This record gives sequence, C-alpha cells and structure tokens, in this order.
Amino acid sequence: MGVAVKTELDPAIAARLKRTPDGLVAAIVREHGSGDVLMLAWMDDEALHRTLTTGRATYWSRSRQEYWVKGATSGHHQHVKSVALDCDGDALLVTVEQVGAACHTGEHTCFFDELPVATS
Repeated sequence: MGVAVKTELDPAIAARLKRTPDGLVAAIVREHGSGDVLMLAWMDDEALHRTLTTGRATYWSRSRQEYWVKGATSGHHQHVKSVALDCDGDALLVTVEQVGAACHTGEHTCFFDELPVATS
C-alpha cells in the first residue's frame, strides 16, 4: 500500500488532503492547451511529492502496488504544468503536456467509450 512510504510532502499540503482508507487521492489528468480530460489515476503523499518536485506525473498503481511514472515504459510522457487541489481536498487536477497517447489502449484519452444518454 502506498501509504506505508515515508514522504517528504510539504506538511501544509499533506494536512489539506482527504485520502481514501488506503491513503490515496484521485488525480484527474487533463491536457494543457486542449483541456481534454485524459485519465484518472491515484496518488498517495509520496506520488504527489514526486510529481510536484520532478514535474513528471507519478502515480500509485493499485493493481501492481507500486509507483509508476507516466511514460517510463511507453514513452508517452506527461510533463506537469500545474496541480490543483479541489475545494474538499479529496481530488487533484493535474494539467499536463501529453506526449503520445494517455490511455494504455493507445487512445488519446481514456474517456473514449461514450455511453448513450437519454435526452429530454
């Protein structure tokens, strides 16, 4: 679990986060310029610290139970332009310059499968 790692995250930022029971905060990722919502990932304190201090989007993989830097294996990097905390402290908005596809399927965004919605 990501929460077990000792972090160097600024205590003032850490105090504002409202984490899930496993120590995570949702990170909504959007593309700088287009504003496209690219993906949703998870960060713990250490992933957020790494993202803020390196400018490279770093996430916590719930399935692999490890940190991953977007693009480290795919070459589809995310260069972080800004990070904003929502008003409740339970979600982050990470604005990135996306190099290549954001989705592991090769799509530009992970939100390409639109569902039918009834209209009135």
